[in-house]
Amino acid sequence: MLRRRWIWWLVVLGILFTGGYLMLQPRWIVRRLNGHSPGVLYAVDTDSPVIALTIDDGPDPESTPRILEILNEYEARATFFLLTDRIPGSEGLVQQIVSGGHELGNHMLTDQASIRLSASEFEKRLLDAQRVLETYAETRWFRPGSGWYNQEMLSTVTRHGYHTALGSIYPYDAHLPSSWLASRYILWRAHPGGVIILHDSEARGERTVDTLKVILPALQERGYRIVTLTELIQHADQEGQS
Repeated sequence: MLRRRWIWWLVVLGILFTGGYLMLQPRWIVRRLNGHSPGVLYAVDTDSPVIALTIDDGPDPESTPRILEILNEYEARATFFLLTDRIPGSEGLVQQIVSGGHELGNHMLTDQASIRLSASEFEKRLLDAQRVLETYAETRWFRPGSGWYNQEMLSTVTRHGYHTALGSIYPYDAHLPSSWLASRYILWRAHPGGVIILHDSEARGERTVDTLKVILPALQERGYRIVTLTELIQHADQEGQS
């Protein structure tokens, strides 16, 4: 047991050191990324206490209802980047997401790295997912599987009316199975205009439920409103016009 614990911490330290520039995500790096890839949203520049919550890889019949319940309890809104191959049998959950004031995002069909697809296959899968999602609501946000993209992908999603979104607060919850670590990381890195990334489905979704129970009341105590990506952009636009 002790040896296993040491191995786990070595993995954590390895990620911290080898990918530290991403894990720590200082705001100047986020600004640099925004400038380098203007077609990709990482965060918005604002001093107002507003932050977007995004949740990938649902729906899941067990964890998604609990996520929706905790969001409703704290009057928080989120953008759900769904994998459409997981929708059959959970159509009612997708309706609940939309009726709860949340928005849908296109995360393709399955949980795989989008960048590994050929250009034609990428476009086909993007549109296949869109045809499913548009039966529930208009969907204009895209997030590439595994977070990697290239200019050709960005051109394709823009041509089909999408905006690409990643984020500025990613606790590596898909890799590190600790809601304690995810909660503390998010609260440490929270900043106005930030975009939080969490995950749904099976064990990841259960951890997200536990994480939300910690971060939502804590963020609201700091005065934050937790909103969708569209609401975040609208807020920044209104602030810029005032």
